[in-house]
Amino acid sequence: MTTRVRHPGIPGAERGSAGRGAAEPEFHGSGSGEQATSEQGSSGTGPAGSGTDAGTGRAAGMALMLGDGLSNQLGAATGALAFPVIGPAGVVAVRQWVAGVVLLLAGRPRFRSFTARQWWPVLGLAGVFATMNLSLYTAIDHIGLGLAVTLEFLGPLAVALIASRRMLDLGCALAAAAAVVVLVRPQPSTDYPGIALALLAAVCWGCYILLNRTVGRRVPGLQGSAAAAAVSAVAYLPIGVLVLAQHPPTAAALCFAVIAGVLSSVVPFLADLLALRRVPAQFFGVFMSVNPVLAALVGAVVLGQRPGWPEWAAIVVIVAANATATLASPRRTSCAEAGSRPLSSEG
Repeated sequence: MTTRVRHPGIPGAERGSAGRGAAEPEFHGSGSGEQATSEQGSSGTGPAGSGTDAGTGRAAGMALMLGDGLSNQLGAATGALAFPVIGPAGVVAVRQWVAGVVLLLAGRPRFRSFTARQWWPVLGLAGVFATMNLSLYTAIDHIGLGLAVTLEFLGPLAVALIASRRMLDLGCALAAAAAVVVLVRPQPSTDYPGIALALLAAVCWGCYILLNRTVGRRVPGLQGSAAAAAVSAVAYLPIGVLVLAQHPPTAAALCFAVIAGVLSSVVPFLADLLALRRVPAQFFGVFMSVNPVLAALVGAVVLGQRPGWPEWAAIVVIVAANATATLASPRRTSCAEAGSRPLSSEG
């Protein structure tokens, strides 16, 4: 049976896909059923088995995914450079405005035609967008980019594992839990508020995955995500104005915040669309699981946040748990659950 699946963070980009993981029966993906897997996932440029074209398409898809991940983490690191001036809330407000404009132009939602049944999940998605970004960016300010993004990735991992009864998935969950203990290392000096905020971002990501399915069923095309991003951007207007009035931004801080919005919203929007035409949805999800590693690397290079070897080992374990749960799924896993992120989320 072929179910409708949707592009990560873009609930209206329907492409169709066969099946998915244990927890969520439908949403993100690429192509239509097995045909999409062979035609788009293998070649991205033409029919399956087209030799050099197939290899070129897959290589281009991998390059796009790598650029996607690096862009997201560089965007977060760039936004963090503005924290001393306008704080995480100021950066998130600017980011939400950028994401809202991008998705409004892409989705062109017909707000007047929305029914109450369509508005409720859209409003829920808008709330998730707003809360996830603010909690994640504040967590980055507290505990650093690498740790915050790694903890946030527990959200999609939990959704993928929560309904499973397989021993392999239980092993993945236990390994991830042990890695989290190593990462947070509970002690008197531990920044528990920062950890709690990162875990709140993880919960929001899980809620995004579940809400995205409902929005995708009820709202056609890109309109659902566009409407949610627009509502979130409007909600941040008074917050952003208040924050920027209390903390007058410098030209550099505003520039950093806008760049963060472009790198973490506009670039991923385009890269995800193009990548999913060249690689299978499940492969996309596995590759996106390396984002915590990219976050730690970018945090070390740009922000001087250098994890120790225990932290690196824990990050690798969580990435491996994500990838294993995705690859071992008895049905094709959606990109959202396999580790991709919403458009207006950083991580």
